[in-house]
Amino acid sequence: MSTADTPGRSLHLAVALDGAGWHPAAWREPGARPAELFTPGYWTDLARIAERGLLDLVTIEDALGLQSGDHLAEPDRRTDRVAGRLDAELIAAFLAPLTSAIGLVPTVTTTHTEPFHVASALATLDHDSHGRAGWRVQTSVRPDEAAHFGRRAVPGLRRDAIDTPEARALVAELFGEAADAVEVVRRLWDSWEDDAEIRDDATNRFVDRARIHHVDFTGERFSVRGPSIVPRPPQGQPLVVALGHGWEPYRLAARAADVLLVTPHDAAEATAIVEQARAAERDVGRTGEPLRVLGDLVVVLEDTEDAARERLARLDAVDPLTSDAAIVATTPAALADLLLAWRDAGLQGYRLRPAVLPTDLERIVDGLVPDLQRRGAFRTAATEPTLRERFGLARPASRYVGSVA
Repeated sequence: MSTADTPGRSLHLAVALDGAGWHPAAWREPGARPAELFTPGYWTDLARIAERGLLDLVTIEDALGLQSGDHLAEPDRRTDRVAGRLDAELIAAFLAPLTSAIGLVPTVTTTHTEPFHVASALATLDHDSHGRAGWRVQTSVRPDEAAHFGRRAVPGLRRDAIDTPEARALVAELFGEAADAVEVVRRLWDSWEDDAEIRDDATNRFVDRARIHHVDFTGERFSVRGPSIVPRPPQGQPLVVALGHGWEPYRLAARAADVLLVTPHDAAEATAIVEQARAAERDVGRTGEPLRVLGDLVVVLEDTEDAARERLARLDAVDPLTSDAAIVATTPAALADLLLAWRDAGLQGYRLRPAVLPTDLERIVDGLVPDLQRRGAFRTAATEPTLRERFGLARPASRYVGSVA
């Protein structure tokens, strides 16, 4: 076993895929492929680059409304930025048979989406990918997205009023709903026991009905009878991922997720955020495995620091980037220094957001990964067959084993 494969030493590395990249001017770059953003080949190429770098997973961004410069605001009328996207679940579905090792984690919003549909789609993805599926849980506060469905009104949030009692109540409501949605989905994933499918022609039985269970979830927001229509996923429970910026998102992750993505801007803030996440775990009475906490960074990578800063400045001159996560314009080696320094704050790894696709993704794979491997901080082979195993998580037994169907 190499140093990079030693448990507890190897960083987790994920990449967040969104359109032409996380910089709003990315689509204008010479290496970008704006004419291909809505084609399967583009996404297949990105996933295969990430897989070549032995990355843990890719997340695929999604939302229920058109992009806006401010994710809390309604869509703007700008025509100089990428608008529109393919459905993240369906991107992951067509990537599954075209990849062999990379984890596939689409973003799915809970606010207007039925848990039954989410459970079926992601269980299917886990079967298609042989255990590489995950789910990035997301909520929606935008009134225009609520209007697409017409079932409820969402008042929205303004940044200048985000700390008001009304805003805090809305956030608590939406994140509480998200936690319930994840609970329903997890129960549905468990509703088929592992050996529920018999496929025995001699006894004329394809399934054992005693091993298929009603979940009978009743809460303030959902009432779901079950069972799922999809047999139990290969992982038992696909990986659940949540992005958090504060106490309510941390509590959601502590209640419902396996991996928490956070957005520190320096090592001290990383330490404070990890401490808050652990406090949230204690607050909700989390049992079992602790959250795996990964830091999010937007990255612009070049061979020299000056070249990286110059490219970021050139992009910002066209259309400035604003971000919840730290923006790092540097070399792969300097980024490796930063990742290892922040690891001491308690981060188990990172989700990197390439400013320009595929340019910065290629520099992650061909520059950062080899540098981390030389330092013994990243694996040299993808040996774990499932995404849960990659994060050191055991395959759980169905909660309904031994109960009456």
